[in-house]
Amino acid sequence: QVQLVESGGGLVQPGGSLRLSCAASGSIFSINAMGWYRQAPGKQRELVARITSGGTRNYADSVKGRFTISRDNAKNTVYLQMNSLKPEDTAVYYCGMAGLPSSWSMTYWGQGTQVTISS
Repeated sequence: QVQLVESGGGLVQPGGSLRLSCAASGSIFSINAMGWYRQAPGKQRELVARITSGGTRNYADSVKGRFTISRDNAKNTVYLQMNSLKPEDTAVYYCGMAGLPSSWSMTYWGQGTQVTISS
């Protein structure tokens, strides 16, 4: 079993910053990809950013230049630094981990953390 626990969400004003963290525990494989996805009310879950153990990153076009994903393999933790936040970034953010090495398909999910951007 894999457990993913997100933290760092909250309410910030437009233009502000937040840093999300996701700690993995259980039967984990540090070589698997991890990522952040988000789901806004009435919308489907969408990719925000993902990263392999080697540091290869993918970003959604909407967050490029504003968000940075990173990971600490020794701590089995992935981070999402979010800058220049916009109201449209408001969503529940989920951490995911791939079920297999060399796969981008997320199998395990955290419970999510709410991010609200509002003045």
